[in-house]
Amino acid sequence: MTDLADLTSDVRIDLKLIAGLIEPGSRVLDIGCGDGALLELLERTRGVDARGIEISQEGVNAAVGRGLSVIQGDADSDLVQYPDQSFDYVVLSHTIQATRNARRVLEEMLRIGRRVVVSLPNFGHLDVRFRLMFLGRMPVSKRLPYSWYDTPNIHFCTIRDFVELARDVGARVDQAIVLDGAGKRLPFSLPWIVWNLLGAQAVFLLSRDGR
Repeated sequence: MTDLADLTSDVRIDLKLIAGLIEPGSRVLDIGCGDGALLELLERTRGVDARGIEISQEGVNAAVGRGLSVIQGDADSDLVQYPDQSFDYVVLSHTIQATRNARRVLEEMLRIGRRVVVSLPNFGHLDVRFRLMFLGRMPVSKRLPYSWYDTPNIHFCTIRDFVELARDVGARVDQAIVLDGAGKRLPFSLPWIVWNLLGAQAVFLLSRDGR
């Protein structure tokens, strides 16, 4: 296996963080896996049994072209087909805001996996608030590259919103990593209100309460 320190700089920062949370040799399901970049990373660095589902045929073709085990599927409708606790980790990276029923998807992930990893952009970030308040426009940036009329994002979720959702579905936050706009970690000692204001994106490791 390749060490995480040997990764090239073109790997998305949240994918590196997710890889660091996964135990070697685990059985992993990546939901909305796109072209399979995370699955390939996990196979290289963690030696996992990696599976993926992706809604777009283009993404499935790209992932299969990498030699990965990926099928076409929709997170909103197809997770019910997986048995309880059939994976060690279920991952959703920068996708939960694009699902139709985010709560139901998270509940299914917690049913399927022993642990759940979710990364998401923070729509409560200071830059987003600034653009809305002073420019009166929905933000468009490197992290949020879509205009309001063609964005795949359905739900505009903040870090605080997601923490509340996790609590509502009976999940425990085992670890949380929040990054600023430059991709640097914000100190763990900072209160949630500061994370919600200064955090550009976050990665959460969850488990079901009582496990």
